[in-house]
Amino acid sequence: MEEKQIDSLKLVVITGMSGAGKTVAIQSFEDMGYFCIDNLPPSLIPKFWELIKESGKIAKIALVIDLRSRAFFEEIQSMLIEIENTKLVDTSILFLDASDKELVSRYKETRRTHPLAMDGLVTEGIMTERSMLTALKSEAQLVIDTTLLSPRQLREQIIEHFSTTESNTFRIEMISFGFKYGLPIDADIVMDVRFLQNPHYVPELRPLNGTNKPVYDYVMASDLTEDFYQKYEALILSILPGYEKEGKMSLTIAIGCTGGQHRSVALTERLGHRLEENYRTNITHRDINKRKETVNRS
Repeated sequence: MEEKQIDSLKLVVITGMSGAGKTVAIQSFEDMGYFCIDNLPPSLIPKFWELIKESGKIAKIALVIDLRSRAFFEEIQSMLIEIENTKLVDTSILFLDASDKELVSRYKETRRTHPLAMDGLVTEGIMTERSMLTALKSEAQLVIDTTLLSPRQLREQIIEHFSTTESNTFRIEMISFGFKYGLPIDADIVMDVRFLQNPHYVPELRPLNGTNKPVYDYVMASDLTEDFYQKYEALILSILPGYEKEGKMSLTIAIGCTGGQHRSVALTERLGHRLEENYRTNITHRDINKRKETVNRS
């Protein structure tokens, strides 16, 4: 069977001291579109690599690898040597570190046991791990000391070093919904537009929804709608940079009306397409088919 060729594969190996921020790191890479695997045993790397070559579709991979034993460490070294000898892969090692004092403080805060603390002393586990990681740290292309960094600041540094210029990591999810079916539990911002004129009471518009031009035009025709929309758009555009600055990777904006068929759909369409001009935006109409489902069941 002929192997599929990978034009360019970027591999980031995330490692370092336990408690130094590897969880935050892998979440950051996931938000940047990397295919992420947490704690993959090095012995499974060859099989994983074969699957990647057969796929030929994955261009960015981030692997979190930490230490559990000295034998595990030897496997990591062998794995890295094997990958570095593969010309198709651009490999880089991200090493996360922190002061012993800070690591002890974090373990006390989370009440976790250090994976290498055989006798239960966190300090002994940290000393053992630091000794085992010395060689690996010296080979890392990037070392980040997280002692004084908040999770948000760590994300910012990772994005600065590894994000591609052609992709913006911040994205917006626009959702229309009907209050009769409940609020979207993942919404960051919720706007109620039930005060606008309702196409439901216009017989020829009732069977349609806000993506249909007659309904859209009807909703947008009133001065009240236009005045509201202009103010709401200005508000959203003014606050989005603040969410980006705070390190938020995605923002969900939900607009609701009674049934999620007409008004909320039309406003979500308009605002969503406006935001697409400057941001990665996805538009979803959560309840737009609920009426059909109800009719079919009855």
